[in-house]
Amino acid sequence: MSKKLERFLKPLFKTAVILSLVLTLAFSHANDALAARSGGRIGGGSFRMPSSRTYTPRTNMPSSGGYYAPYGGGFGFPFLLPLWGFGGGFGGLFGILIFFAMANFLVQTFRRVTSGETEEVSYSSNPSVSVTRLQVGLLAQARDLQPELNRIAETADTNSPAGRSEVLQEASLALLRHPEYWVYAGGGTQQAKLNSAESQFNRLSLAERSKFSEETLSNVNNQLKAVLSQEALAGEDNPTRLISEGPGEYIIVTLLAATLGKCEIPAINNADDLRQALRQIGSLGGEQLLAIEILWTPQAEGDTLTSDDLFAEYPDLKLV
Repeated sequence: MSKKLERFLKPLFKTAVILSLVLTLAFSHANDALAARSGGRIGGGSFRMPSSRTYTPRTNMPSSGGYYAPYGGGFGFPFLLPLWGFGGGFGGLFGILIFFAMANFLVQTFRRVTSGETEEVSYSSNPSVSVTRLQVGLLAQARDLQPELNRIAETADTNSPAGRSEVLQEASLALLRHPEYWVYAGGGTQQAKLNSAESQFNRLSLAERSKFSEETLSNVNNQLKAVLSQEALAGEDNPTRLISEGPGEYIIVTLLAATLGKCEIPAINNADDLRQALRQIGSLGGEQLLAIEILWTPQAEGDTLTSDDLFAEYPDLKLV
């Protein structure tokens, strides 16, 4: 090999070696930063609307072939006959009783109409649904939060509307009790029709769940599952590992709720906005809620969520 060619290739070789080292370090750091962590999950609900309930009067047909008044104070066609001169005319005790029954029916009907009550409950076949996501980033010093979320997951009834409402309320309260540790927050509400709201809700849920390497504790539709994370297993094999790493820097909690009608949380720019949003989402009643999910990370003891993890996985969060 000529000296001229050697002088030309030598700098290229050095550049290639340096570049490979830089890329190796960069990608290894990125993998560490983007590594998902253990997560907890509480969820349940359904996007199927209740079927329409129609009140059907009960009628009795005696053996003689006559007709009785429908159940509930209504009146049938034969009752009109005595009042209008048919079937024996209007008179006597029987006619008076019929008159009072008709008057009572008309009064009760008027009251129901004026009070907004009806005997037929119907639902729009494709009503509007609000899909809300609220995320809170706290300093890891809020150590009571993770055990409280674990307790909610282990005891929650996620199969009933009242139970799901209670879960959302308890999770919101757990966050409201730690305002001194609030650092980041974000979220918003998207409007959708019922036939597309479920896919929208699932997209938001999957986006958050994909940030976990594994769900180490979950209660979805009353199916409770708990596993020991790989980080915790590694810590058991090497007890000094947890001590050397220390506690995680942040805790991220995500609240997802799909509700009937319009329910929009405020834009979150400061702690007051976050407090208002938590109170609003925590006060949703079971009759409004179609589905909920509570997700948080880290969940496993000894797991960490560093600032690199937070900036890489949750770039849309704002300082509060």
